Amino acid sequence: MKLIHLSDLHLGKRVNEFSMLEDQQYILGVILSILDAERPDAVLIAGDVYDKSVPPAEAMALLDDFLVRLSQRGLQTLVISGNHDSAERVAFGGRLMEHSGVRLSPVYGGTVSPIVLTDEHGPVFFYLLPFLKPSHVRRFFPERPIDTYTDAMAAAVEAMHVDSAARNVLVTHQFVTGAVRCDSEELSVGGADNVDVSVFDPFDYVALGHLHGPQRVGRDTVRYCGSPLKYSFSEARQQKSVTIVELGEKGSVLVRTAPLAPLRDMAELRGTYEEVTRRSFYEGRSWQRDYLHITLTDEDDVPDAVGKLRILYPNLMKLDYDNRRTRAGFSAGEAEDAERKSPLSLLEEFFEKQNGQPMSGEQRALAARLMEEIWEDKP
Repeated sequence: MKLIHLSDLHLGKRVNEFSMLEDQQYILGVILSILDAERPDAVLIAGDVYDKSVPPAEAMALLDDFLVRLSQRGLQTLVISGNHDSAERVAFGGRLMEHSGVRLSPVYGGTVSPIVLTDEHGPVFFYLLPFLKPSHVRRFFPERPIDTYTDAMAAAVEAMHVDSAARNVLVTHQFVTGAVRCDSEELSVGGADNVDVSVFDPFDYVALGHLHGPQRVGRDTVRYCGSPLKYSFSEARQQKSVTIVELGEKGSVLVRTAPLAPLRDMAELRGTYEEVTRRSFYEGRSWQRDYLHITLTDEDDVPDAVGKLRILYPNLMKLDYDNRRTRAGFSAGEAEDAERKSPLSLLEEFFEKQNGQPMSGEQRALAARLMEEIWEDKP
């Protein structure tokens, strides 16, 4: 059985105030071309189909068109909601869509019934588990302590009563410990959203969503396929792709990728204003079409630099300076270091600077608990 694994479409997203809808429409067309070449049995979409819980009408129309085109190809399409989605909105109309081969994950209710597809080796059981927080799961298992994301996922998986002798596929949307994040993904408090990969042991393949960089976690069959487009400049050097999974008999899983070429790439340029203006074409590449982050190294600010540079580079998204003045205030290395730190780590550093001593264990635990409660209450 051949599967195409997608996730993190983020339809309707804006990056630095640039609408990505045209780029998203284009890349969905590229994906459809890959599907026509590969002829899979099913498409798995592992959450964050939209960028907001209340998506704009244009994003909804784009998803509607994509799902219709998938159904016209006679595919089974399995979709779950992610942390950016409204689980209720994604689930709407799910029972009606089943007849067209589109299966939408319902809002989590304590149990997950598998969708069964069959090939020459027998049945494959697909479990659709939307993005979950401990608070989503806790109320269904009142007798069980569920304090962490691992606790929540373990409870949800155990309640599935997965037959480990069969072939099983899980589609879910979580942050698995050991995976690498990008700037465009939401950070939690002190890694509180980490899920241990051992929770997924009963499954032959785990189709993950949430992180935008394609990667394996723990084993080759626990995979993030990544987003189909670059949504931050931390992703500029990534090669976006779709993940293709071929299930043979029990124990046989082959994984490969097919590259995606966007309508507009995302890239970074660095140099003086004069150097940058001379790089309209560089190394055989046209930069005018790309979404750009330009770092100027001039010691003096260039008046109306953004306006001037956008004449040459109309898709300039971000402009900053790296010179003696900016480095004296806050070095680029320090800025990158701060972006990698969790909110709790930043709070600890601030507390120590303000009070001349580190937070106590009790203070740290209280801060972590309060921040986690606030984070859990976010839609």
